[in-house]
Amino acid sequence: MLTDAQMGAIEAILFVASRAVPACEIAGVLGVDTGEVRDALTALQAEYAGRGGGRARGFTLRKVAQGWRLFTSEDFRGEVESFIVGGHPTRLSPAALETLAIVAYRQPVTRGQIAAVRGVNVDGVVRTLLGHDLIAEAGSTPTGAITYETTPTFLDKMGLRSLDDLPALAPYLPDEAELEALDAEASGQV
Repeated sequence: MLTDAQMGAIEAILFVASRAVPACEIAGVLGVDTGEVRDALTALQAEYAGRGGGRARGFTLRKVAQGWRLFTSEDFRGEVESFIVGGHPTRLSPAALETLAIVAYRQPVTRGQIAAVRGVNVDGVVRTLLGHDLIAEAGSTPTGAITYETTPTFLDKMGLRSLDDLPALAPYLPDEAELEALDAEASGQV
C-alpha cells in the first residue's frame, strides 16, 4: 500500500501532465510496483467519483488508451461551458470535426476518399488535424496515395480507450466499395 505522500505525488503528476500517463511511468518515478500504482489510481478514481460516501469532485480520473488522465466532471458541464465561452478556447472547425469523424470511422483513409465523402477539398483541414496530432500518416495505397489514421492523442482527447468505444456511426457512412468508387470519381478515373 502506498503512503499518503506517494498518493499525493500521483495526484501532482496527474495535475501537471498534458497527456495520459501510464501507471508504469508513475511507478518508475515513485520507485514502486506498477500494480500498487494501478490500485492507487483505481482508488483515486472511486474517491473522485464520490463513491464510498465522499463528495463528488469537479474532476474525474479516467483510464484511456495511453494511461490515466484527469477530466472535468460531466456534472459541471454547464459551468465549465460558461467559463470557456468567456475565454478564447481552441476549437476545431465543423469541417475539421467532420473530417476527423471520417478518418476515425473509416481509417486508414486517403485524402481523396475524405474529399469524396465531404464533397470539398480537404488539404487544409488534414494539415490542421496533423498539426494537432489528431491524425497521422498510416502508409500508402498501391497507387501511392497517402492514408491517414487517428493517433493516441485523438483517443486521449476524446476520452476513449480504443476505437471500439466510438459510437456506432458506420452504418451511415459509405462502405469500402462506395468509397473506392467515389475516390475514382473524384480523381477522374471513371
